[in-house]
Amino acid sequence: MAKSPSHKFGQIIGDLMELAIYPLLVEVCDKYKLYLDKKGVRQARGRRKKVSWIDSYGNAHDLDFVLERDGSQDVIGQPVAFIEVAWRRYTKHSRNKAQEIQGAIMPLKETHSKTAPFIGAVLSGVFTEGAVNQLESLGFNILYFEYDTVIEAFKHVNIDARFDEDTAVEDFEDKIESWESLSGEDMQSLLDRLHELNSKGIKKFMSNLEKTITRYIESIRVLPLHGESFEYTNIPDVITFIKGYEECKTISAEFIKYEVIVRYNNGDRIDAEFKSKDSVVDFLESFLPPFKPQI
Repeated sequence: MAKSPSHKFGQIIGDLMELAIYPLLVEVCDKYKLYLDKKGVRQARGRRKKVSWIDSYGNAHDLDFVLERDGSQDVIGQPVAFIEVAWRRYTKHSRNKAQEIQGAIMPLKETHSKTAPFIGAVLSGVFTEGAVNQLESLGFNILYFEYDTVIEAFKHVNIDARFDEDTAVEDFEDKIESWESLSGEDMQSLLDRLHELNSKGIKKFMSNLEKTITRYIESIRVLPLHGESFEYTNIPDVITFIKGYEECKTISAEFIKYEVIVRYNNGDRIDAEFKSKDSVVDFLESFLPPFKPQI
C-alpha cells in the first residue's frame, strides 16, 4: 500500500533528524574508538538490518543508534549509549511517542545497569513540556530540535516545510518534489543550518554523552551485611522495633549479602547486590581494562 504524501513528507523529516545527529555521533565514536551501530547491514546481526537489543526478560527493542565499546562489524560490544530519534508534528502524539521511547530504552538501561549507559532522546517537531519532562525525570538526556528551527532550516534551501491537518495533497507533493530535487550541497547546507539553529542544545547533549564515555570511578563502597531480619504486618510495630533497637550492641549474625556502590565523577552511580564473593569479584573485574597477553 502506497504511503500518502503527508505521511511520506513526515517520514522525510524524520529521516532528516537521523541524518542530523549521525555525523555528530560518528565524530565522538572516532574520537573515543567506539563502534556506532545503526540501521543497515552488520555481520554480527546476520540478516537483520534493525538495531535490536534484548532485555533481561528476553524482549527485543529496536533502536536508532547504539554506541559500543569493543564492538565491530563482526562483534557486538558493550553498550555505552542508547539513543532514539523521534519527529512529531502534533502535540497530541508527543506523549505517546515519549512513552514509546521510554518502553524501548528503560528495560535496556535496567538490563545493563551494572555499566550505567548513557540514554538519550533526539526529539524534533512539537513535543509537550510534559512529554519532555517525563523522559528527563527518568534520566534521559534530551536534544530537542523545535518545530520552528526545522522549518527555518528547510526555508534555507527554499522549501516551505510548514504543514497542518488542512494542508492539501498537492502542497505535500510540491514539498516532496522540491526535497527530491535538492543537490548534495543543498542537503549539507540544510543540515548545517539546522545545527547552527540548535547549537546550544547540541553542545549540551554531546557534552553529556562525552562525560559518560570518559567518566572515571571516584569511589567504590562495599558493605557486607550481616544480621537477622525482622518482619511485621503493620507500621506501628515496625516503628516500635526501630525505636527499641540497640544499634551499638555486638551481635554474631549470619552473612546476608554484599552491597556495592560505584560512584563516578560525572554523578553517575551504580548500585549492585551480591550473595557471594565470586560474584562481587566478577563484577569489579568487569571495570578493569582487558588483559593483553605478552607476545
